[in-house]
Amino acid sequence: MVTPSDILNAPILIVDDQDDNVELLEVLLHDAGYTCIGSTRNPHEVCELHRRNRYALILLDLLMPKVDGFQVMDGLNRIEQEADSYPPVLAITPPPGYKLRALQNGARDFISKPFDANEVLMRVHNMLEVRLMHEVQRDNGRMLESLALQDPLTGLANRRLVVDRIITALAQARRSTGRMAVMYLDLDGFKQINDTLGHGAGDALLTRIAGRLREAVREEDTVARLGGDEFVIALPHIRSANDAAKMARKIINAVAKPYDIEGQTVRMTTSAGISIFPAHGQNVETLMNSADAALYEAKRAGRNSFRIGSADTVRAPAAGN
Repeated sequence: MVTPSDILNAPILIVDDQDDNVELLEVLLHDAGYTCIGSTRNPHEVCELHRRNRYALILLDLLMPKVDGFQVMDGLNRIEQEADSYPPVLAITPPPGYKLRALQNGARDFISKPFDANEVLMRVHNMLEVRLMHEVQRDNGRMLESLALQDPLTGLANRRLVVDRIITALAQARRSTGRMAVMYLDLDGFKQINDTLGHGAGDALLTRIAGRLREAVREEDTVARLGGDEFVIALPHIRSANDAAKMARKIINAVAKPYDIEGQTVRMTTSAGISIFPAHGQNVETLMNSADAALYEAKRAGRNSFRIGSADTVRAPAAGN
């Protein structure tokens, strides 16, 4: 929702080499209630100013010495392509031949000299309203896209995103004849936290554990929450089963450190199952199934432990060791 206040407080830049034109437009906009107005008489500055300030509207004179407005618009077009948007240019055109060219080069509207005050204010208001509505819709779209790929409680990746990351890691491993791993995690006795302290405490604990998992892994790894107290980690570029085992020990020890939840000290452990490409699977489904089966074996072995593929279950050392 774009409010009148949003429009009046939107950042505006006036670009004209004539002092009289700049001063006239500044007074006109200030008197109409606009609060964030900048200006430059140097067209060379426009693109850098826009990179820094992201103007909602640029009133751009098309006829300036040395660098004309069309050259400036080319630069603004490149900036806005990077931001997946369009240049917010309201072209200032002399009559009559430049109007069509201005629109063809990315201007969204134009005003003609000599200025008609009412027309200027109407076009400025209308263009700002459309521009701000576009930004709101774009941001909402990005938020929905982010939510579609993230767990809403912890902010971790969700199943859809981690599967995509595993597919990418598999492709890289095949090209380099290397390895990658999938690690399944399940918290030991998490239900008891919900039963004794309530679901609010359970959610707080899951969020804290998610933070520790992020800190324990490498930058290229992806930590995801599948739901409940189940997590999965995509581990690209694993050199050996020993590397995967070291990562499992590090994660198990990190999870096992005590938590302060709602003024109470809470302890939690986790069990893990690991599958490694190509030994334990050639695609996402088989690798995830193999890691899940290894997790089940780790649970059977006494929890707070991990298992790799068909290898023997390895007990995790005590936290801090």
